[in-house]
Amino acid sequence: MTLSLQDSASQVRQGIRAATAGLVGRDQLAELIVLAAVAQEHLLVIGPPGTAKSAVVRRVAQAMGGRYFEYLLGRFTEPSELFGPVDLKKLREGTVETDVTGMLPEAEVAFLDEVFLGSTAILNTLLGVLNERRFRRGHTQIQCPLRVCVGAANGLPEDEALAAFGDRFLLHLFIEAVPDHQLEAMLAGGWQSDQQRVEPQAGMAHLDVLCHAVKLANLDIARPALASAIRQLRQAGIQLSDRRIVKAQRLIAAAAVLAGRVQATQADLWPLLYVLPTQEAQHSAREVLRELFADAAHPNLLSAVEQATLQPLSRAARLKESAQGLLAGSVEGRRLEVEALLREIDANFDADTLPADLAEWRVKLAALIAVAA
Repeated sequence: MTLSLQDSASQVRQGIRAATAGLVGRDQLAELIVLAAVAQEHLLVIGPPGTAKSAVVRRVAQAMGGRYFEYLLGRFTEPSELFGPVDLKKLREGTVETDVTGMLPEAEVAFLDEVFLGSTAILNTLLGVLNERRFRRGHTQIQCPLRVCVGAANGLPEDEALAAFGDRFLLHLFIEAVPDHQLEAMLAGGWQSDQQRVEPQAGMAHLDVLCHAVKLANLDIARPALASAIRQLRQAGIQLSDRRIVKAQRLIAAAAVLAGRVQATQADLWPLLYVLPTQEAQHSAREVLRELFADAAHPNLLSAVEQATLQPLSRAARLKESAQGLLAGSVEGRRLEVEALLREIDANFDADTLPADLAEWRVKLAALIAVAA
């Protein structure tokens, strides 16, 4: 059976929903993992411990059905803990080969926590895996099936060598603890998600369709707008390396493909925000590119667009989808989530700015709460 681009994008969206069920405020991370996987790039997540980083990556891997590898690096982590031990049988025969069974070189989705704590030997080997999808060690040379690697750390390194390694992650996401108005929903959802395993929603075949489409994507319309955005950033003193600018095109193409299109437009430029390597640069760029991002939208990556642009329309689209999801099932056990969504709608819109279609969903949510009371 031939998989269509639209069907594959829809299945991936179902996988994101399944992966983030109960993990309040982490849709953005799950969506960017998928965007990175489709673009065949990698994601660096910066944030405090205990913000569900590993849980999201693990659940996305489960939803996609990919082979998963996870490890917490430390100062004394040995390369064999990531890449596998030396094959002793081959060593006795005079050949230095690595047994990679079940290790990082065989993974399709990987999560490396405290990634900057790795030794020079580990980071140098990782560069080959990340950049070329190739593992080299001794006589062992294999092509890696890695779709995306998510690295995590509490902060960006000051050491220039480590900063250069961090630059190999094209997307940078800065996350914080769940805000106060979502605490009840986080507690209820976390209790539920701890007791559930995510069932595969979209296989690697769907991801292959999307990755192939990226290579065929047409950026003729988006490219002049991207060049204009780079000029605006430079005028504001926000610099990007030539390499990151060129690679940003893959993310723009991936955004279009995940929307079911092979033609990228100005509405697909929003991933550029995540290419900026520091939180300060991202904050500044939102203001600089506000007009350019005015039309930014995406049917399947709602939270990632909303957080990149902070535009009312993208926020309304995400809230509307959340309302639809809650109303599609039973309110039993989800009352706190419904109440949290109502609070979020009211916190972001007043009577004059609330879009008409979102207002209708708000009425339905309020009615659901009233019936359940």
